[in-house]
Parts: sequence; C-alpha cells; structure tokens
Amino acid sequence: MNNKSLPLIYVALDFETAEEANRLTEQLDAKSVGLKVGKELFTAAGPELVKNWVEHGFSVFLDLKFHDIPNTVAKAVVQAARLGVDVVNVHASGGRKMMATAKQALEKESHQPLLIAVTVLTSMTDEDLTEIGVHRNAQEQVMALAKLTQSAGLDGVVCSAQEAEILKSTLGESFKLMTPGIRPKGSQQDDQKRVMTPQQAQQAGVDFMVIGRPITKASDPAQAVSDIIASLSR
Repeated sequence: MNNKSLPLIYVALDFETAEEANRLTEQLDAKSVGLKVGKELFTAAGPELVKNWVEHGFSVFLDLKFHDIPNTVAKAVVQAARLGVDVVNVHASGGRKMMATAKQALEKESHQPLLIAVTVLTSMTDEDLTEIGVHRNAQEQVMALAKLTQSAGLDGVVCSAQEAEILKSTLGESFKLMTPGIRPKGSQQDDQKRVMTPQQAQQAGVDFMVIGRPITKASDPAQAVSDIIASLSR
C-alpha cells in the first residue's frame, strides 16, 4: 500500500487539451491538492503529461476505471504505477478475480499506488441500475461491490459521499473512500445526481474528495481551493 500522505482534495482536470490543463495546474499548489486525470485528458495528452505533474510534486489520481480480463487490467495498473501516480482505479463490477490479480501485480512494484474500485457511478440513479438489470438500489449495490472490493484485497472504493458513513462503519476506517460529486455550497450539481458539500463529506468520513468545476471554473482557482480547505478546518 502507498504509505505517503496524500492530499484530501483531488482537482478533476476535465479538459480537452494539455494546454488548458497546464494553465490550471500552474495556479495550484502541489502541497495543497492532487490532480485527477480522467479518460478525456489522458486520451488527448497521454502519459507524458501525467509524468510531468508527478515530477513537479503533484499527487495524481489516474481515473481510467479499468475493466477488462484480469491479465489486461493487471498490466494496465502496473503501467500506471510506473508513471508514479498515487491512486489508480478499476471497476468493481469486473469481479473478484480481476481485482485481486491487479492488486497482486502491484505488490511486485517498487511504487505501489492505492488501488481502488468504482462501485456505482455518482451520475446513476436507482432507475438507471434497473435498466441495466441490477435489482438492488444504489446504496445496496454500492455496499455489495464495496464488500467484494475489500475481499479482493483492494485499498478502497470510489463512491458517493452519501454512502460514506455506512461504508466506514461496515468496512472499517482503514478502507479508503474517494468521493466525486463534491460541490461547495451554492455550486451547480451539473451531471452529478448524488452530491454533498465538502463539510458534509468530511463529517461522513470520506478520505479523498474529487472536486472539479467549482475549482477549475473559478476566477481564482487557488483561492477556491483555499476557501474549501478553510471551510474544512472549522
């Protein structure tokens, strides 16, 4: 497991180009926040951009949600580790064997990022789950997949902050929770359906918060980060 101290907040870099992302990261302090790199930016700019941010001291969460046969996913998370990222994720719905194989592969690496699994996307409702043949509600599905993730040896899950309290009480304090859908009070929900403020998420026991547009679209992103951090220290 990655034992270094990781930031509480990861800024979601949902940009189309490296230039846009770099303009934002140049305004951020690597000692205050980490960076979340998802499919859009990684597909556009590739691993070199990630390595550059790691070299400049940023903690990076590589949010590519790997979901494939066990051997393929294992090789993918190893390559993520070799980029120097601190957190990488897979889809829990890929199953126990896929997750366990990936975790075992990471344990052979000198740098071992946290390996976490996506449970239910925060954009999904109970109705969405029913449409794809899942007959549990969102909270029940999150719990079932989180238990499977823990049994496979992973470090934690991506989940809604609304499930954080029950996950912590059921799976223990050491099981890490990464929560998107965090919106400071007064922010738009955008396409997230299950959201919480940073203060509510902190009280619920989340370990890491993913915050995007409230920071990236702010007139002063660094000040937006400072305001969020200050609100959490009260």
